[in-house]
Amino acid sequence: MPPALNFPPELLLQAQGIRVVFLDVDGVLTDGGLYFSEHGETIKRFHTLDGHGLKLLQRAGITPAVITGRDSQALRLRLAALGIEHAHFGTEDKRPAAALTLQALGLDWAQAAVMGDDWPDLAMLTRCAFACAPANAQAEVLARAHYVTQRLGGQGAVRELCDLLLVASGRYADLLQEATS
Repeated sequence: MPPALNFPPELLLQAQGIRVVFLDVDGVLTDGGLYFSEHGETIKRFHTLDGHGLKLLQRAGITPAVITGRDSQALRLRLAALGIEHAHFGTEDKRPAAALTLQALGLDWAQAAVMGDDWPDLAMLTRCAFACAPANAQAEVLARAHYVTQRLGGQGAVRELCDLLLVASGRYADLLQEATS
């Protein structure tokens, strides 16, 4: 059975060669809402579609990395469960953090994709080879994105980007075949 996904060829060409994906958290991996328990603990909601997409990226040899302005135990637990090893927490200036990750991986901006939703992500979005934003991102981010997802942040937007990158890398059909056999 052939894959149901279909992306424009020019978009797939632009997304070829991506080896690392930098992700913001609030508004990208979550819905952007901040939830606090009665004890002041931050509670976050993550979508399982996004988590599975990130695992598929790793199987395809594409490294997911997280750079976020906040830190929480909930986030650290989720990233650990997903096997995401490259993460920077409490980072307001995200470009230098991304540059450190690129250096550690032996990669450069031409091999990087970024998904962000607000101004702190712009310095990364304007340097990477492939910029992506969830549908509910801020206007300046939307204007600079090569691809805007149909889904909202925290509701499967990251999975859309993962699927696009898997198709562009030529791995989507193989991974789908493994899942259906």
